[in-house]
Amino acid sequence: MNFDESPEEAALRAEIRAFLEANATRKTGTEADWSRGPVDDSEDAAHAYFEKTRAWQRTLYDNGWAGITWPKEFGGRGGTPAEAIIFGQEAAKFDVSAGFFGAAQSLVGPPIMRHGDQAQQERYLPKLMSGEESWCQLFSEPGAGSDLAALSTRAVRDGDEFVVNGQKVWNSEAQHADYGILITRTDPEAPKHKGITFFLVDMRTPGIEVVPLRQATGQSHFNEVFFNDVRIPAENVVGEVDGGWPVTRTVLTSEAGMIGSGGGGASSFDSLLATARAFGRADDPVVRQGLAEVYSREKMLSWMGLRMQTFVMHRRGTPPDPSVMKNFSTQSTEIKVNLGVAVEGPGGMLDRADAPEAGFWQNLVLSQFSSRIGGGTNEVHRNMIAERALGLPRDIQPDKDLPWREILKA
Repeated sequence: MNFDESPEEAALRAEIRAFLEANATRKTGTEADWSRGPVDDSEDAAHAYFEKTRAWQRTLYDNGWAGITWPKEFGGRGGTPAEAIIFGQEAAKFDVSAGFFGAAQSLVGPPIMRHGDQAQQERYLPKLMSGEESWCQLFSEPGAGSDLAALSTRAVRDGDEFVVNGQKVWNSEAQHADYGILITRTDPEAPKHKGITFFLVDMRTPGIEVVPLRQATGQSHFNEVFFNDVRIPAENVVGEVDGGWPVTRTVLTSEAGMIGSGGGGASSFDSLLATARAFGRADDPVVRQGLAEVYSREKMLSWMGLRMQTFVMHRRGTPPDPSVMKNFSTQSTEIKVNLGVAVEGPGGMLDRADAPEAGFWQNLVLSQFSSRIGGGTNEVHRNMIAERALGLPRDIQPDKDLPWREILKA
């Protein structure tokens, strides 16, 4: 690995740090940090947090730090992956978050830039980058999760429009979204990876019903979305009609890039150590053993991230497989958050306002399960590790070339 920075990169880091010092405050590692998320599980708190993330995204945009690797014509900085890495390292020290606006840009930007027409690029990308318009992803279905290509939501052409009927699920922040990226079945006679069309859809279109899903945390980050005779203009197709799978793969590839980066976030080792000290448990030998494991795992994730950084910045070495990073990250999160609750002793059995730190660790224990599913389940990523990293044969897919209408449905 190469830990050195060029003089230009060092100067950029200083510029980034100056911007953050002028526009944000450093994290305290306590419940006073708004970037930890909503203060409670009410819709008002969720909306307030959402608007804070929108405001930060606008600050980034107004100061030229939004979309660092995006082309300038789309509202980005036109920078390199190395610049984005450096910005992320510095921003992690401050009480800021672009929340789902940052994630949406990674999901929505690439397919529009690579597969969209000029009118779509000019209309949607600048407002996506500035945070003026928010987006959600409308992919998974009750019968099409890990096997996304088995989706059954139908879109039927009617002149210059498509009429959509079906259901999507696990749609993050759909209740706050202005627009969505949607994949549908347009040719049921084609094999399941074909006959799929990719749309941009206005979430205010008549016939769209968004139903928040109450999670174990009490919050409603996910939703299910119903489409009842929803009319979408043909001009909102991205790529080719019946040729939406390559566009979809662009999204999935970008999504995988957000997983397992090694960042500790609000629940870093430092936050766990602060909790152990606050409860007088930092000298307990069993707790110290747990702290050592969490610290070691965080360091290993950091080193994997540095390997990736070295590859991106200097084109040296072999980058770690993203699926290895993703699965190791979710395992490490489980160990860390469980220890966070354990060191609180009897207080760890409480929740929300009654619990220490307003239930910070309790919330993470309950929310950890979404990370094992989001961006592909751990089991799917193990298959990817077997195939890509270990060179084992792919699973047999007997329905790969069958018409979608003939394959077994969940």
